[in-house]
Amino acid sequence: MSAEYVSVQPPVALRGRVLRLLGYREHASAPRRRRQPAAGGVALILGLHPLTLSGPALGTATADAFVGAPSDTWVLTEFTGPQAGVQVDLTPAAAFTVLGGRALPGGAVPRLEELHDPTLAALPARLAAEPTWAGRFALVNALLAERLLDPRARVVAPEVCWAWDRLLATDGRVGVAELAAGTGWSTRHLQSRFRDQVGLTPGTARRVLRFGRAAGLVGRGREPLAGIAVACGYADQAHLTREFRALAGLPPAAFRAEVFASVQDLPPGPGQDRAS
Repeated sequence: MSAEYVSVQPPVALRGRVLRLLGYREHASAPRRRRQPAAGGVALILGLHPLTLSGPALGTATADAFVGAPSDTWVLTEFTGPQAGVQVDLTPAAAFTVLGGRALPGGAVPRLEELHDPTLAALPARLAAEPTWAGRFALVNALLAERLLDPRARVVAPEVCWAWDRLLATDGRVGVAELAAGTGWSTRHLQSRFRDQVGLTPGTARRVLRFGRAAGLVGRGREPLAGIAVACGYADQAHLTREFRALAGLPPAAFRAEVFASVQDLPPGPGQDRAS
C-alpha cells in the first residue's frame, strides 16, 4: 500500500478542543481493513472516497465523509483503491459545539449529508479542489474557528465538562456518585445531562476510557496481560478479555498481534510527515 500522512497541531486558540488534524492519501491494491475499537473521542472524517464500515451497532454501510461519535463498540473500515481526506479528532464538548449544539448518540456514525448541515457537508468537496495540505488545513481550521470561537455558540454545561475531564484524568476510575457530588447535581441529573451532551452516560464513558488505557498498554508493548488488567482496575485477566471482546471485537492477545502487524501503517504524530 502506498500512503502519505501529514499530521499537524491545531491553531493555539483551538487546542484542547481540537486534538489533531491528520491529512491522508492512500492507495491499496488489495482490500485494506482497519479496526476502530470503542473510544471516547469524536472523529470527523472529511473523506473524498467511499469506504465500507461494519460493526455490531451499524451493520454494514458505505460512506466517504462522516462523524464517528463516542462509542462503546467497535467498527471495521475497509477500502480498495484510493482513499484521501482530512481527519479531525475532537473532544465531545468541541463536537457538541461544531455540530450546532447537539451530541450524537453513542456509537452513531452518520454521513455528513445526514446531519442537515450544508456548510459542513460541502467541506469535503472544497478540500478536493484545494491542491495543498496547507490550504486544506486552512479550510478546516477556518470552519472550526468560526464555530468554536463564536461567543453565541451552544456549549456543553461546565458541570458536564468537569465530569468528563475527571473521567479522562483518571482513565475512568472515578465513580458516578463521586462525579455527581463534584458537580453539585444529583446522580440522575448528571446522567441525563451528560448523555444529552456527550452521547454516552457517565457509566459508559467510565468503561470506555478505562478500556482506552488498557488498549493503549496492550497495543504498545509486551507487558503481561494479567499485569495490565490489575493496572487498569479490572478484576482479573478474564475480565480484561471480556471487555476486549465487547469493545474491540477480539481478545487482547489478538488485538496486540493486529496492532503489531499494522504498526508500519499507523499515521505519524503531530508535526510529522510521512510518505511510503
